Amino acid sequence: MQIVILENSEAVAAHGAEVFIQKLQKKPNAVFGLATGSTPLALYKKLIEANQNKTVSFSDASSFNLDEYLGLSGQHPQSYRHFMQENLFNHIDIHRDNTHVPHGDAENPITACKEYDELITQKGGIDIQLLGIGRNGHIGFNEPSSGLSSRTRVKTLTHATIADNARFFAEGEFQPHLSITMGIGTIMDSRKVLLLATGSSKADAIYATVEGPLSASCPASALQMHQDVMLIIDEAAAEKLQHKEFYKHIERENQKLMASLK
Repeated sequence: MQIVILENSEAVAAHGAEVFIQKLQKKPNAVFGLATGSTPLALYKKLIEANQNKTVSFSDASSFNLDEYLGLSGQHPQSYRHFMQENLFNHIDIHRDNTHVPHGDAENPITACKEYDELITQKGGIDIQLLGIGRNGHIGFNEPSSGLSSRTRVKTLTHATIADNARFFAEGEFQPHLSITMGIGTIMDSRKVLLLATGSSKADAIYATVEGPLSASCPASALQMHQDVMLIIDEAAAEKLQHKEFYKHIERENQKLMASLK
């Protein structure tokens, strides 16, 4: 697990965007796993800038989003399909047919989950999976107690996650308590995982992910078993790591090694 600790959220977004840009430059038909929420927004703005200034093109790329609310159509303003259109897809040259978000209004959600995993496989698998992390360590909508080998499926949201997301829904508006989410096993199939976290509210989750035991109590701890994971976090999110200075030392040495190989 590579841990990159940067000064602030702006630096986190810039560093994360560069990982995507470098992959696209080497593999124009890359397949990306994408996330919603506040943390990826600054990264998406960086990708939009890179596309608009012709640094990269998404014309041959494909994407799969982590999750979607069950019961919302893609046209609903609180759906994750709508979020992705407004915050990324409408502003880059990716083909809509190559952008995939679980169907929250699927007639048979169980079948839709299976088909989603099958489509990822048909596309050759995900090259880079972008993740945020919840305060309880959830990734996607894989809440604590989720199976560490789980596949895309319907999940019940915890009261904490529902409360965290309530601000996005108007008073009296229907707020889903169920979702379709990639499973932890689906996420772990990605060739590279990129997790972003900023702010002190994520410090406990980052500690449990990096230095805690492998446990369903912290779903993100499963990433300890992945062969290529990069955590890009700011100082506030790293504040509870016991070996923070050692991780910084490792990253500095890695940068020196990579520079010597150029």
